Amino acid sequence: MENKFVLFREQYKEFIYKSYEIKENQENIEIKYEFEIPGLTKFEPKIIIKKKNINFKSVNNSYIKYLAFNLGMVELISYWKCVCPKNVIIKCGYLDEYQKNWFKKLYYYGLGEYRYINNIETTEEEMMNITIEANKENIIIPQIEATGAIIPVGGGKDSTVTLELLKKYEKDNYCLIIGSKEPSMKCAEIAGYENNKIIEVARIIDDNIKKLNSEGYLNGHTPFSAMLAFLSYLIATLTGKKYIALSNESSANESNVKGENINHQYSKSYEFEQDFNEYTQKYFSEDVKYFSMLRPINELQIAMLFASNEKYHKIFKSCNVGSKQVPWVWCCNCPKCLFVYCILSPFLYKEKLVNIFGEDMFQNNDLLDTFIELCGYGKIKPFECVGTYDEVNFAIAKTITNLEKENKELPYMLKFYKENYKLVDTSNNNLLNQFNKENNLPKEFEDILRNKIKEEVC
Repeated sequence: MENKFVLFREQYKEFIYKSYEIKENQENIEIKYEFEIPGLTKFEPKIIIKKKNINFKSVNNSYIKYLAFNLGMVELISYWKCVCPKNVIIKCGYLDEYQKNWFKKLYYYGLGEYRYINNIETTEEEMMNITIEANKENIIIPQIEATGAIIPVGGGKDSTVTLELLKKYEKDNYCLIIGSKEPSMKCAEIAGYENNKIIEVARIIDDNIKKLNSEGYLNGHTPFSAMLAFLSYLIATLTGKKYIALSNESSANESNVKGENINHQYSKSYEFEQDFNEYTQKYFSEDVKYFSMLRPINELQIAMLFASNEKYHKIFKSCNVGSKQVPWVWCCNCPKCLFVYCILSPFLYKEKLVNIFGEDMFQNNDLLDTFIELCGYGKIKPFECVGTYDEVNFAIAKTITNLEKENKELPYMLKFYKENYKLVDTSNNNLLNQFNKENNLPKEFEDILRNKIKEEVC
């Protein structure tokens, strides 16, 4: 059977980025894009930023429009991927050779999981050609008198840790929430952010791509965090914020497939963070700084910090399966749920953890294969935002050690682990003391994080 990638690519040869439009009224700032795959369909996705009582600058200038155009260069990935046309034609904005190559790298590695699950064999150079049919414009980049930070909040444990670390700067910060789901909104509110300090964004996916997905066209994971990077940069510019403080950790750098550079979290990685900073410094204002507040630390340390923030325990959610339900729930049957359960277990097992999830996931023998993969003994690491093998093995060993010290019976999964694998040494706390030098934190923020880790470990 011939590969769908080859068949669709032969049938649909062009993807056109036709136009974008940015407009505003009293309630919203709306960005509408128009993409087309000739012979197949058109797409008109939208980004809607709710203004509320927040002081937004006017969108009526060439620089804001340029930022919106660049955001569209990431947004198009979600639509291009259905048939992967070889030729991407840009009709509404100019990119030089560096920029074209920059986006080609993002598409290639940002679609690493997508390529893997769809058996797509191609190179970064061969995946697409980008042709520019627009003239270069003279973009005037204004100086920005910026203070405070934009903090994207997804509803999970990581962003709540960032909110708490930056508590002293709260009056100058805005939370950014895409989709306005209740856990995200509640976490921001619990952190002390009132309604006029929460920027809500609706990302409207075109129905035509949903239809194609249901009909068997190519589908898979796209680099959402790259879209978030460009969107948060645009919003920081519109609101006069100096920093974009993400909550991506050092663990995001690890590949999901051993021996290959295929990373579900590529656009959360330090490599992408560096690339994005290089891009913004070259083509945007240098007044806005993009970094991850949690980059120096790992998932285990984040779990340690989160465990002491009990006010979030019944609110936070990060299960992607459960996010499709109303209300958002822990499904307790997927790799993400099991990973979060594992990484929190040294600090909250058992009663507090069961109270969060509603059951003891270590007793669920249906998830044994997933557990084995998370520990690094399977073929791949699950394609989810999960931590490294070292972190999971440390967490499991620490939980087993804690239970045995208390003469408590091991649940099913932990008993299986002890019978089949060697426990790592958890006595030296190396993973809990880690501080990765590969980060872009401003010195003041780095000191806050260092001091908090020392305080928790001691």
